[in-house]
Amino acid sequence: MGQNLARKILNEHLMEGEMTVGKEIGIRIDQTLTQDATGTMAYLQFEAMGLPKVMTDLSVSYVDHNTLQTGFENADDHRYLQTVASKHGVYFSRPGNGISHQVHVERFGIPGKTLLGSDSHTPTGGGIGMIAIGAGGLDVAVAMGGGAFFTPMPKILNVKLTGKLQPWVSAKDVILEVLRRLSVKGGVGRILEYTGEGIKSLTVPERAIITNMGAELGATTSLFPSDEITLEFLKAQNRAQDWVELLPDADATYDEEIEINLSELVPMTAKPHMPDNVDTIKNIGPITVNQVAIGSCTNGSYMDLMRVAAILKGKNVHPDVSLVVAPGSKQVFEMIAANGALADLIKAGARILEAACGPCIGMGQAPQTDAVSVRTFNRNFEGRSGTKSAQIYLASPEVAAAAALTGKLIDPRELGDYPIVTIPPEFIIDDSMVLAPAVDSSTVEVLRGPNIKPVPLNDAMPETIAAAVVLKVEDNITTDHIMPAGAKILPLRSNIPAISEYVYCQVDETYPSRAKAAGMSFIVGGHNYGQGSSREHAALAPMYLGVKAVITKSFARIHKANLVNFGIVPFTFKNEADYETIDQMDELEIPNIREQMQNGTEITVKNVTKGTEFTVEYDLSERQISILLAGGQLNYTKMQAEAK
Repeated sequence: MGQNLARKILNEHLMEGEMTVGKEIGIRIDQTLTQDATGTMAYLQFEAMGLPKVMTDLSVSYVDHNTLQTGFENADDHRYLQTVASKHGVYFSRPGNGISHQVHVERFGIPGKTLLGSDSHTPTGGGIGMIAIGAGGLDVAVAMGGGAFFTPMPKILNVKLTGKLQPWVSAKDVILEVLRRLSVKGGVGRILEYTGEGIKSLTVPERAIITNMGAELGATTSLFPSDEITLEFLKAQNRAQDWVELLPDADATYDEEIEINLSELVPMTAKPHMPDNVDTIKNIGPITVNQVAIGSCTNGSYMDLMRVAAILKGKNVHPDVSLVVAPGSKQVFEMIAANGALADLIKAGARILEAACGPCIGMGQAPQTDAVSVRTFNRNFEGRSGTKSAQIYLASPEVAAAAALTGKLIDPRELGDYPIVTIPPEFIIDDSMVLAPAVDSSTVEVLRGPNIKPVPLNDAMPETIAAAVVLKVEDNITTDHIMPAGAKILPLRSNIPAISEYVYCQVDETYPSRAKAAGMSFIVGGHNYGQGSSREHAALAPMYLGVKAVITKSFARIHKANLVNFGIVPFTFKNEADYETIDQMDELEIPNIREQMQNGTEITVKNVTKGTEFTVEYDLSERQISILLAGGQLNYTKMQAEAK
């Protein structure tokens, strides 16, 4: 019985555990990436380990999120990131060089390698044949130090693609179809491996679009094979030496399978406010559009922008539409500038942004009140755009361009002939904005601005947790709900006391003050708690506010791991109906919690306010339990080092 590709790569990198679905495994990490919104904290954590150099084959620090410099904070963080990278053996991608995932696929990704990134869209690397996984910054710091990355062994879901995309239907529609079928929690505990004859018609940038948005499924990662299509892309990037053929065995088996006929897909969009709220453009109808935003790590590639430029060439953006375009990388920017496509975009009325995440992370270009904004991005959570009342639709560059021209959400097939764009035989290669680390690290001084504060540490788990439910929330709470981004809050990422003032501010602006007053607290939530971004601040800041446990119906993978890393216990209800019996501010008590967690997987919780009891469960490894008892990963690592 043959092996699938995901299991082949995982087995080659296995350091601890057995590859049995659901059991914890530890894998060796070849490459890491960080971005500036999460990277400052990750490098502060790495420094706390006391290691002189990273132990990976390659680590890259990107600046792509916090590039709107309205104060000193972001610039200070960039200076810190550049100096700490130089000192510790990390390459530094300067502001303006592009979005981490786009640049990494272009210049650094290697088929068959493992990549761990402090950003949930790290699985973009799966488009080039990597096992690329998003994680919290602390997990990335441990991997940079040579430690294994631990995760439950996922199921491998075969997504078999047949047929071929029709004109005006794109890779974005493929992943929207997967989201429509599986939902935002349908990928939890799974790796999606794409197979079938249909993959032969998809270029690496198109494959990367699909693996990028696999993050919205909650999947561990997504993966395409490394084949002649991959080789063509790497040759064009002058990196043919990095190519290796990687295919599943002819008789490979999978845990699950779905099949998608590409020929049957039509232009689609994700309606507000979830990426799985998918429908066809035709069904939605020609609603009025106020803003269009094209770019992001999902759709900022050379092929994406060349197609948009061809659609807009010789035409004008509708007078009631604001169109912004952000190239995914400096390479893309240079190439469309050199071949005239940039001029076509500008002449049509597009506003050109820098090669960065920008509006996708709420960093500028917030829509007008009650606007309809069509975006080629990967998330449309309520308020993420910077305007809570805005209605955000996620769509392909083709749909976005059609909306920009007509002022309506229309099927782009109405525009006529489809512009054909192919991978160029050669990309412009200029890595001058990637700085190599210092040869002699002793000459480098790590510079810290006044906004950069030490990483706060948790206390060891107490014998008893007796506290109030300071917040109760519903299903599908995202990390944007917990720890919002945007131009106001993102600059505080390296200052946990300051950023903690904004925890859950879009849900309940009184929450931070109530949590601080309580001293110790619980949060109760519904299904898929913590979906979305990998931002560990959504665990770190609540820990700082005194949260000791979160009780939900289910968790998203990365957030659950982040909670453990910072000493917050992730419990699930044994009986989901018990969720209804708990009110906000009920006093709960878990006596002898340390002893209980070492003697079973079920724990009795007393609702002191109601005079009742209910049972919670936890699905954690012995290693994770030890981390929780210590009060978090940093405490645990320090204890291990002292024991040695």
